[in-house]
Amino acid sequence: MRTLPSGMQAHLDGGATTLCHCWRLTRNDGLVLGFTDHDQDLNFDGTAFVATDGFEKTEMVSGLGLGVDNLDVAGALRSSRLDEDSLRDGVFDNAQVEIFIVNWQDTSQRLLIRKGNLGEVARTGNAFSAEIRGHAHELNQNQGRIYQFVCDADLGEARCGISLGSSLYTESAIISDVTDNRLLQTTGLTGFVTDWFTRGTVTWTGGANAGIKMEIKSHRLVSGTATVELGQQMRKPVTIGDSFSIQAGCDKLFKTCLEKFQNGVNFRGFPHMPGNDFIISYPNRGETRNDGGSQNS
Repeated sequence: MRTLPSGMQAHLDGGATTLCHCWRLTRNDGLVLGFTDHDQDLNFDGTAFVATDGFEKTEMVSGLGLGVDNLDVAGALRSSRLDEDSLRDGVFDNAQVEIFIVNWQDTSQRLLIRKGNLGEVARTGNAFSAEIRGHAHELNQNQGRIYQFVCDADLGEARCGISLGSSLYTESAIISDVTDNRLLQTTGLTGFVTDWFTRGTVTWTGGANAGIKMEIKSHRLVSGTATVELGQQMRKPVTIGDSFSIQAGCDKLFKTCLEKFQNGVNFRGFPHMPGNDFIISYPNRGETRNDGGSQNS
């Protein structure tokens, strides 16, 4: 049972109410933004809740058990603080969301009715739809280590031990040609063999995309020309002369760890675990030995 703030119960019992909803978003970088469906800005808890037209929310449903409670919020991309570029760049991914019901005549009469994280965001034209997931969704996340064939460490983290600051694994380059904001020809990478940067990342240091990261789908070196294909098209135009920093990629296989990084001692997978083929295998009568003879099983 929730306890209502002083005076709020009397306000609700009065019949005619002056209630609105307020949303507070806390991004992973610590930036806090507030929005309200009231027609005037509100302030409480040190947050300014800006009146934003066009917000609509679906019905909030809560149930017993560990099922994830979801709520969708839809609105127009009219705020300079919540625009299409920011949503596309992922700066709001998994942001903490708090939803309040507030008496706009007396903001001390308010109640936190839902708390969760921003999930999938869909954009259509000048509008967006965002999923707000209840905290139960965190129970669906893997905790601890998993017994698996591939490494569960990320390249460059403490458990991996590889220093990405080394010139062997990080390099700067400049765009010499570009196709569809995705297929890039570069200068400065001819000293690296094909696939050295496949599954790595590009961080733009110049041009319209400065500060944005993107995964690398493939890296090829053909006739002295290095070509990098990104996992997705860059949202903003890529032009000749744009600069970026590029990091080596890892497919998390033991062979790669040994041969590419000489780091087998820090491999965080189980490369010798039996696979599905071992589970379904069975002995064969008259199996031929490597020496040309035969043996019965």
